[in-house]
Amino acid sequence: MTVLDHTREGRGKPTVVFVHGFGCARSDWDRQVAHLRGRFETVALDLGGHGTTPGTSAHERIETHGRDVAALLAELDIERAILVGHSMGCRVVTHAMTEARARVAGLVLVDGSRLGPAGSTIYLDRHKRVAEIGYRAFVQPLFAQMFLPGVDPAISQPIIDRALARPEAIAGKLFPNIGRWDSEHFDTAFGSVRVPLLAIQTTTTTAAGERGPMVAGQTSPYLDDIKRLVPGARIEIIPGVGHFPQIERAAEVNALLDGFLAELKE
Repeated sequence: MTVLDHTREGRGKPTVVFVHGFGCARSDWDRQVAHLRGRFETVALDLGGHGTTPGTSAHERIETHGRDVAALLAELDIERAILVGHSMGCRVVTHAMTEARARVAGLVLVDGSRLGPAGSTIYLDRHKRVAEIGYRAFVQPLFAQMFLPGVDPAISQPIIDRALARPEAIAGKLFPNIGRWDSEHFDTAFGSVRVPLLAIQTTTTTAAGERGPMVAGQTSPYLDDIKRLVPGARIEIIPGVGHFPQIERAAEVNALLDGFLAELKE
């Protein structure tokens, strides 16, 4: 029985596995799948409680999503996977790596973040805020700031609406729990990375959750943590775009993926 609903296309090794972010779905990676499937096998999946994959109360936690992805690698007998995660999916693929080390050959993190340092309990404030104002009121401004002013509403609005439509019983607890994973697991998980890692970054997020675009050469506490914990990690900034570069600047993301995959083959 399939652990996660997914689409498997193309032929060629390694297998590139795409994991979406909070409130999102596998279709976010359509441009990357179309670009790679002539040369590589690709798997794009819907996490529990997202897209067409049902969710349970266990899907309030990043650890469950990571184990699900690791289980899918085993179910599909993928021997050498490049895990590509976006946003929350950066945590999911990193946790999946800790559950399936022998099957993971590389990590690509697209616009990740860190919502609190080790030992932080700020995620409890987010739980409280969601309970006070409700899931939709919490998520709508969160997603609105993921896009720069002037972006085509035909791009941004369906993504916002999709997030708002997620099951509140799961999603309302999952987002605050992202910060809990960051507090409890970030340092250990990233500190254990022993495979090539590419971080493609477009925005930075303050401790208060305010998001803004990055400029060339800029760093952030999150990127500094990646450099500290994963020596040799490759950092690439795409300036002038919001939180969904795989959609808004697909050609640039695809080119970075091509370079990363070429280096692995070498």
